[in-house]
Amino acid sequence: MKYYDYILSGAHKAYRKEVPETLAEAYAAENLAPIERITRRFEYLCSLQEPHILPEQQIVFMRTTANSPAIFTDAEWEEIGKKHFIHELGFMSNVTPDYDRILSKGLLALREETDEYGKREIDALIALSDKYAEEAKRVGRDDVAEVLATVPRYPAKNFREALQFFRILHYALWLEGTYHVTCGRFDCYMYPYFAMDGDKYTDDELVLLLRDFFLSFNVDSDMYPGVQQGDNGQSMVLGGVDEKGNDRFTRLSELCLLASAGNKLIDPKINMRVSKDTPMDYFVKGSRLTAVGMGFPQYSNDDIVIPALEKLGYSHEDACNYGVAACWEFIVPGRGCDVANIAALSFPKIVDEVLHEDFVSAGDKETLKNFVSARIQAACDKITASVKDLWFIPAPFLSFFFDTPTGNIAGGSIYNNFGVHGTGLSTAADSLAAMETYVLKEKRFTAAELTAAVDANFADNSEILALLRNEAPKMGCENGELADEWGVFLLAAFAKALEGKTNCRGGIWRAGTGSAMYYLWHAAEIGASPDGRRKDEPFGTNYSPSLFARTAGPVSVIRSFTKPALINNCNGGPLTLEFDSSVFQAEDSAEKLAALVKYYINLGGHQLQLNSISKETLLDAQIHPELYQRLIVRIWGWSAYFVELDKPYQDHVIARHEYALS
Repeated sequence: MKYYDYILSGAHKAYRKEVPETLAEAYAAENLAPIERITRRFEYLCSLQEPHILPEQQIVFMRTTANSPAIFTDAEWEEIGKKHFIHELGFMSNVTPDYDRILSKGLLALREETDEYGKREIDALIALSDKYAEEAKRVGRDDVAEVLATVPRYPAKNFREALQFFRILHYALWLEGTYHVTCGRFDCYMYPYFAMDGDKYTDDELVLLLRDFFLSFNVDSDMYPGVQQGDNGQSMVLGGVDEKGNDRFTRLSELCLLASAGNKLIDPKINMRVSKDTPMDYFVKGSRLTAVGMGFPQYSNDDIVIPALEKLGYSHEDACNYGVAACWEFIVPGRGCDVANIAALSFPKIVDEVLHEDFVSAGDKETLKNFVSARIQAACDKITASVKDLWFIPAPFLSFFFDTPTGNIAGGSIYNNFGVHGTGLSTAADSLAAMETYVLKEKRFTAAELTAAVDANFADNSEILALLRNEAPKMGCENGELADEWGVFLLAAFAKALEGKTNCRGGIWRAGTGSAMYYLWHAAEIGASPDGRRKDEPFGTNYSPSLFARTAGPVSVIRSFTKPALINNCNGGPLTLEFDSSVFQAEDSAEKLAALVKYYINLGGHQLQLNSISKETLLDAQIHPELYQRLIVRIWGWSAYFVELDKPYQDHVIARHEYALS
């Protein structure tokens, strides 16, 4: 594929041009309303795009503007921030549009229903599409011109048109300013278009078309904002049940897995919805993609997630139609304006406060539990009280994809819930287990002595350090029952602390098990911890054992991390397991991994992500990055090219456990 080589080489980046950062001052001088500013910028950026059709490219549209100028001055942002709570960049993010609303209607029909701002953005996008159609005719690409004669003006009438229409829509959303825009249940809403002419193609031809389409996610992804390169939210969900319980894993789903494996690129990130009733063959197909070494698919368990969402107030139909936000948070396409990553609770910080302020007066386990519960409640009260009058920049184009009672998605949709990550669970649970074991039960040392050792970062306390680090109960380990008990307790207390709370948009608060980048950030907020973790050592990623826990293997980890009632902590956050890449050399490796995944699902796990890594390779990549430009690893809820990561993230991946398949 010449197009594939073109993108991998980065040759297409030569077409990009910088846009002067002059819009904000001009808009401020005119005192323009926010919605006028965002509409004008969209029109301006569309007008600046230069159409280019790359060799053998079937799905077109790529950014030729290297940046998107700000629409507010720093002074204006400061004033907005004084009046409102601003989440991240102030633009809508972590959303899952309902693409079929537009694919099945076309932009001209939509234009008749919208306001002046929507009409202007539609006109700008159609004008850009016409420029591409003209370019296609000029370079003799009649196939592209024919597709663009239908979309985006009119509904897609076949699979290729639907893919091209999606690309135009996805492109426009990013251009407007929305980021971490996910793909939703791609195989479900695309299947009718696939069925229109899927039989006209061989599987090989369809895989090539899908590979071309998947490449479009990688053309501009280096321009998308994120904590690290690759953190761009382009997540795609495959399979799962509908509201009647029918399985939606189809031939299209399988072809998507094959296309992803063929490209070996970080986008789109693949997620599979599964359950205890999912055929083993589907797990095997997913495991074959894992073996390729891109850190996906990530699995979500319908048996847990659907009833969890219903318990949180989602309708049965909407709960069954869930997708994932940028990383893992559960969200409903076209109806969920949830801000699923609005805050994070540090479990180890809670334990640190208890250790320093309460533990000396905790004479028994129940008293210790009461101290922990009270501090979790106080922390959650502080979080929920801090988010008032949430404000987003209006998004006329994004609003087309949602039920918007307020007229613009910036004002909310049907579900307006907030999610809170729960980070460092294993560090906190292991710490509490050590405190109970060695102070309350065995009385090997006093609360004051343990606190002093922690505060000294275990300097001159090598015996205590060795005991806490190597012998104390740990989640995921064979001797970890007590730590598991504390893990169950912590998650239950977290969920209870948010229960019944209403946010500033009338939604509820959801407790989760994800960490995102907080496994580094929150770890830097405290010193050492009673589990033997030393200062500046990070927490385990997401819902996982401590980095130094001596686990017996993936089975013991799965047994440990399926004990909590995860239905109550279902904002999202997967158990993360790393496997040495050498295990996939065996012929039956996919079947063994599939059995392990199904075991986790059957035990009631809610989410699972798997990584195929080699520590030796990663260490060599740090020394010789030029030799490993396409080495992919899973970070938290997304995959990235290892050499593009900052060193702390590289080091964390290297420090994680590597499991074998037996």
